[in-house]
Parts: sequence; C-alpha cells; structure tokens
Amino acid sequence: MDLQDQLKNLFPGHSPIESTEDIKESQKIWIQHEPIICKYEKRKGKPITILEGYTGATDDFKNLAKELKKKLSVGGSFKDDKIIIQGNYRDKIMQILKEKGFAVKRVGG
Repeated sequence: MDLQDQLKNLFPGHSPIESTEDIKESQKIWIQHEPIICKYEKRKGKPITILEGYTGATDDFKNLAKELKKKLSVGGSFKDDKIIIQGNYRDKIMQILKEKGFAVKRVGG
C-alpha cells in the first residue's frame, strides 16, 4: 500500500487538487495581436535565440521567459524587454508560442 492509498483510506471524501505547477502555468498571460519577433544570433561564437516585440506587462514577459527556459531546459535571461535563450531553439519556441495563441514572426537566417 503506497502513500496515495493510505491518504484515500484516511480521507475518503477528499479529492486531490491541482499541483502548484499546474496552477502557475494556467495563469493568464496577455496575448497580443502583433507578432513577437523571434531571431537568431551568434554572440562570441555561441548561438542564441532572441524574442522581442511584446507590448504587454513586463511581469507577463518575465513569466513567459521563465516558462520557456523551463520547458526547453536551457539557460537564458530577460534584459531590455527581450528574452534571450541560449541555443538555437527558434522552431521549438515558435511552436510553444503558437500553442499559447501568440503570433510569431521568424527573422534572420
């Protein structure tokens, strides 16, 4: 008998709630109609992906950066209203943003 079964025996009428991660991801981010620009650059010989052009609240953009870094398991930062992701992840980032409802424009090689 595992821990879940023991808890069900102790509290038969209780139904589990969503985890805090599910609640955080379900928080609404303002979705704009203008496309977010997704471009690729190399800095000091290393590839980076840059997202810019978000006109919503800065906190929403920071949360979006955090979520992208977590989903892609990569490093990055948020500076000067730009999200900088380490590596060339344009296709994956564009797919994630389109699933969220954003319009995305690919710029660069």
